Amino acid sequence: MAEHTISSITIEAAPAAVMAVIADFARYPEWTGEVKEAEVLATDARGRAEQVRLVLDAGAIKDDHTLAYTWAGDEVTWTLVKSQMLRSLDGSYRLAPLAGGAHTEVTYRLAVDVKIPLLGMIKRKAEKVIIDRALAGLKKRVESTETAGA
Repeated sequence: MAEHTISSITIEAAPAAVMAVIADFARYPEWTGEVKEAEVLATDARGRAEQVRLVLDAGAIKDDHTLAYTWAGDEVTWTLVKSQMLRSLDGSYRLAPLAGGAHTEVTYRLAVDVKIPLLGMIKRKAEKVIIDRALAGLKKRVESTETAGA
C-alpha cells in the first residue's frame, strides 16, 4: 500500500473469535456506525467472502462500493473493485495473539483515495477516524459476544 494510516487495539478475546466477527459481514450494520448494508457477492471454497458490496453513510461520504477480500491465516486484506465516490480503498486487519492467545492485538491499515480532490492531511485524518471507529466497534462487538457466549 502507498500512503496509509495504521492503528492497533487489544481485544480481550482469542484471534479466532475476532476473525469470526470480522468475517461476519451480514452483521456489520449492527456494530459499525457507517455500514448500512453489507451483501456477500462471492465466496471462496472455504465459504469466506471474496467480494462484498457495502453501502456506507459516513456523514459527508455516502457510497455504495464493492471490495475484494483475501484471507491469509491471521490477516485479511481488501481492495476496491468498484465505487461511486472512491478511486481506491486498500486495507487490512492483522491479528496477533497476546497473553497465550487469550487476547488479540488487531492492527488495521487503511489507504483511501476519493474521486474528489482532497489534501493529503485531510485524507489521513478521515482514514484515522474510520480506523478508530472500526477498531472501537470491533472491540465492543467481540467482547460483548465473548461475554454473552461465556
